[in-house]
Amino acid sequence: MVEERMGDCWSYTKDQFDNLEKHTQWGIEFVEKYTKFVKERSEIETNYAKQIRNLSKKYQPKKNSREEEESKYTFCRAFLMTLNELNDYAGQHEVIAENLTSQIIADLTRYLGELKSERKSHFHDGRKAQQHIESSWKQLESCKRRFERDCKEADRAQQYFEKMDADINVTKADVEKARQQAQMRHQMATDSKGDYSSYLQKFNQEQNEHYYTVIPNIFQKLQDMEERRIERIGVCMKTFADVDRQVLPIVGKCLDGMTKAAESIEPKTDSKQVVESYKSGFEPPGDVEFEDYGQAMKRTASDTSLSNSRDGKEKPAGKTKGKLWPFIKNKNKSPKQHKEPLSHRLNDFMTSKPKMHCLRSLRRGLSLKLGSGPEDFSHLPPEQRRKKLQGKLDELNKDIQKETDQRDALTKMKDVYVKNPQMGDPASVDPRLSEIGQNIEKLQFEVQKFEGWLAEVEERMPSKSDSHRRSGLYETQNNTTVSNNCAQDRESPDGSYTEEQNSETQVKANPAPAPGPAPNPTSSTPEFDDEFDDEETLPTIGTCKALYPFEGHNEGTISVAEGELLYVIEEDKGDGWTRVRRNEDEEGYVPTSYVEVFLETNAKGAMTYI
Repeated sequence: MVEERMGDCWSYTKDQFDNLEKHTQWGIEFVEKYTKFVKERSEIETNYAKQIRNLSKKYQPKKNSREEEESKYTFCRAFLMTLNELNDYAGQHEVIAENLTSQIIADLTRYLGELKSERKSHFHDGRKAQQHIESSWKQLESCKRRFERDCKEADRAQQYFEKMDADINVTKADVEKARQQAQMRHQMATDSKGDYSSYLQKFNQEQNEHYYTVIPNIFQKLQDMEERRIERIGVCMKTFADVDRQVLPIVGKCLDGMTKAAESIEPKTDSKQVVESYKSGFEPPGDVEFEDYGQAMKRTASDTSLSNSRDGKEKPAGKTKGKLWPFIKNKNKSPKQHKEPLSHRLNDFMTSKPKMHCLRSLRRGLSLKLGSGPEDFSHLPPEQRRKKLQGKLDELNKDIQKETDQRDALTKMKDVYVKNPQMGDPASVDPRLSEIGQNIEKLQFEVQKFEGWLAEVEERMPSKSDSHRRSGLYETQNNTTVSNNCAQDRESPDGSYTEEQNSETQVKANPAPAPGPAPNPTSSTPEFDDEFDDEETLPTIGTCKALYPFEGHNEGTISVAEGELLYVIEEDKGDGWTRVRRNEDEEGYVPTSYVEVFLETNAKGAMTYI
């Protein structure tokens, strides 16, 4: 009845106690193995998250000017957003490792201790019950043997009594003694029988209780323990999956963020940013003039040269700004001063030491290589210089605003101290207020300095109206007027402009005079032209390669094509022009920044530069 009530209980396996012990031990080992598996998975997640974080950190932009410049492009910002999302993605794997440790590993470790203790208790009870039934069995066997022995003794005593009673030669006393002995043995056998019967009944009851109650209860507890173990393993396996599933929404957001970052890339915006970053502000060259090759080249300045157009204007001497044209080297000299022949000056240059202004160009080149530059950013093209100056002004204005806010806050604090002396000493604020006032004065001085430089750049930069006016002049003047081209608007390598903007506008606004002698007999240009006619052929001091095409519109300049090789006959004097020769009849000036110069090492004072 008990077994029918318990159903598929382990009580059927009464004789499989040792097998159950082995099976439950294997179950405990399985829990330990699964715990080790989860622990290794947690370590893998931790290491993976660490490697992902290190990867994200490795490719994070460094705090230098180059990385800051790159951050303005959309694809660079998208990559930075991807790195940040990847860092968050690594954090979710750390969450997985933490949850595996707290929800599975720690729980199973604690449960293993409880499981081992419970199993030990159940098998201890089983062994105790087994020992008890075995002890009862031994006592029953002892009672049985004693009853058997007493029965045999009583039987022998009865037979001896009957033998003595039948013998006529035995005395009556011996017969009585044998009778009493037989009765005593019979009584002992009866008592042993009673004890055996009583103990047998007791043993049967205990045995029945052992096999139908005690052992089934122990087995039932072991069965419940094993089922709880299996159920706990199932819960842990489900938790193992849920831990991953819990972070999937956040991981999905990280992936969505990466996708959004990729979609935020705008190629056209980046290309416009490149244009803004590298826009120089130089004016494009003007129209190419017709060159008449039917006449032999004359190396003297024509009546329509830029110098004649300059001298044709009536304006006070000493107010002329900029270089009149590249051949004129001493622009500050009065037109009435006596001039040496140009050939003498060139020969003096060949035998003299390099000028100090050459060091200025060298210093600029070194500053560009070392990543530093002048405070006024004069080493940059006009447009980039304007942007840098404007950015510096914005930074200074922010600093001034910050200092002003601090001064206002300290002023309010001082007023509070004056009204409530118990809160503080008003005089303690004065040193800081004085320091802030000095800082504001310094910053304002810096602002004025940079505003002056900015105004200078904006004044020199060509405006759109100037460009339209120049293009109109090119069309109306035909070949009678030689207008200034963009080469004179460009900066020389040392950051200085070759001509002031207002001077350039004046030259272009006045048409050239008709061919003929100059009306002003004191003009310096005719003297210079005569000297140029009488000059000797200059020796070459090196070679150069044209980096860009140049259209020589001005008198004294020469047109070159990109990649063309020319001879250098006079190096840059700091005005941004280099004198070159194509053949015996064609020579002139080209912008130094348009050519790569290779001076001969045996030339006196020669210096190689680009």
